Amino acid sequence: MELDSMECVSSSDGMDDEEAHIHPYSSKTHIGGGGGGGMGGGGGVSAPVISPTTSVHELLECPVCTNSMYPPIHQCHNGHTLCSTCKSRVHNRCPTCRQELGDIRCLALEKVAESLELPCKYCSLGCPEIFPYYSKLKHEVQCNFRPYNCPYAGSECSTMGDIPFLVTHLRDDHKVDMHTGCTFNHRYVKSNPREVENATWMLTVFNCFGQYFCLHFEAFQLGMAPVYMAFLRFMGDESEARNYSYSLEVGANGRKLIWEGTPRSIRDSHRKVRDSHDGLIIQRNMALFFSGGDRKELKLRVTGRIWKEQQNGLENGVCMPNICS
Repeated sequence: MELDSMECVSSSDGMDDEEAHIHPYSSKTHIGGGGGGGMGGGGGVSAPVISPTTSVHELLECPVCTNSMYPPIHQCHNGHTLCSTCKSRVHNRCPTCRQELGDIRCLALEKVAESLELPCKYCSLGCPEIFPYYSKLKHEVQCNFRPYNCPYAGSECSTMGDIPFLVTHLRDDHKVDMHTGCTFNHRYVKSNPREVENATWMLTVFNCFGQYFCLHFEAFQLGMAPVYMAFLRFMGDESEARNYSYSLEVGANGRKLIWEGTPRSIRDSHRKVRDSHDGLIIQRNMALFFSGGDRKELKLRVTGRIWKEQQNGLENGVCMPNICS
């Protein structure tokens, strides 16, 4: 959707922008290990050769993707091993000696892998946990230290990282508007409001209470009806998002719509939030009514407020300059 004009103005709360430090995320974690021992093979297949200086963790490193191998671990007739994910990528040829792989499992190495306790792969991002192999896999799916996906929705962006890194990424790479404050006015103007099919998302980031929030606005088809939707996402985990609430309001000509809710964590994709209808939804006829005039041009002004839920006796956590921290 092309915008003829759009402005987003935030009221000032007297807060300074937080300095965003880039923390590049690496999906590979190097794990130091202790000494390894020899293992025997069976069925006439060579067992992996372990030198005295080879650690068990090095032995479990897949030669293709360099990640740690989990059962099932495959090997060729010469004893070279690789993980099950990479086996399907190498067209049944050993990447080390080019011999045919077949369906040989390295059961000895699998038993060693199952007996190890390893740190979470996000240990470099701060996770202190150590788990047996299978528990480690389950934990990593929900680890609070795992990186976040880029919340920008105007294009497919594969960037991942922690919150300071993503804030810098949104500002520098996606040129997203950044504002400081807990209240805002979002003005949306479109000369041809019937162009819904090719709509894209608008995104504005707000720094409030020392946290970052993403305001989304989109036009899309809800069934056969064209609608506009605005909602807020919290740049952090769901447990933290529940500490905040927000309101959105749109109206004109003596009518208005108000939405109040809890911001969704950016762990939930923008599409998931949109499809759950968890936000302010404006039917096009109502949007044109709010726009006034000849109803041929869209002119919407969405105002909003973010507040912290009641804590330590504060009434409703209303955002005031002396408590925004």
